[in-house]
Amino acid sequence: MLCVQLTIFTWTTIKHRRTSEDLEVTPAMLKDFQEAGYVVVRNMLSAPEVEKLKREFEENDEFKKHTFNINDGEHAKMMQVCWNYPGNDVSGMVARSEKYAGTCEKLMGGEIYHYHSKVMKKEALSGGRICWHQDYGYWYKSGNLFPDMINIFTALDPCTRENGCLQVLEGSHKCGRIDHAPVGGQVGADLERVEQLLKKLEHHYVEMQPGDAIIFHCNLLHVSSKNTSPHRRWAFANAYNMARNNSVVDHHHPKYNKLHKVPNSAILECQNTDLSGKGFLDNTKADWYDPEAEKDE
Repeated sequence: MLCVQLTIFTWTTIKHRRTSEDLEVTPAMLKDFQEAGYVVVRNMLSAPEVEKLKREFEENDEFKKHTFNINDGEHAKMMQVCWNYPGNDVSGMVARSEKYAGTCEKLMGGEIYHYHSKVMKKEALSGGRICWHQDYGYWYKSGNLFPDMINIFTALDPCTRENGCLQVLEGSHKCGRIDHAPVGGQVGADLERVEQLLKKLEHHYVEMQPGDAIIFHCNLLHVSSKNTSPHRRWAFANAYNMARNNSVVDHHHPKYNKLHKVPNSAILECQNTDLSGKGFLDNTKADWYDPEAEKDE
């Protein structure tokens, strides 16, 4: 909910809801994150911030040029563009802002750095599914020794059951890392283990409005269905790693590099459109890329 001079933030784990006049990581919010593995923040981005961010993603040719497809094994695809360094454009200001990076540092209990960001695009009536997975199911194999990593997933469009909103298993981050293997054209979590967990844990559809965000632990199991609606579903995701968890091997995402945070006001004040130095990735570097999926083309 937006006021003239003030944004009211609400965070919730679907079951629990609290309201504040500022986005502050209170002991109650921290407890929810630690117990559920995630929190949902309403109005993480204001309407003007969402519109500015969407305009950049829709109009800047660099984002278009680096967009690639993720095959879902069911003859549908989700489009994605991914980059390693935040940069100085508006998307970088969001990733470096106090309400994004600063909040993650408070939830994780120490310095973080930008691991990568991406826009995930499920187009109307065609956007493919993403299988059950943990982010650490991929990041573990990249030399990150501990699951000290976090992700913020922000809705740019309404995210509904019909257009493939995120689904989560509450508390699944406590299960530890689950084995991941090729699943339906992607790399996903062991489905036998997921089926057992579905019997024991609460399964939530995280429906959100533009500007809402879910902040979740890297071991939280999540999935999203195909977009069967006439409305697209775009989302902006920002992954962070703890500085103390610097990867021990070189890989397709960066090792520790200091994140220079900016005030929240920098998002709307930003006029820079130069995307040089962001380190865009191609489809073979996508975390869930499965070479076998190419045979389904």
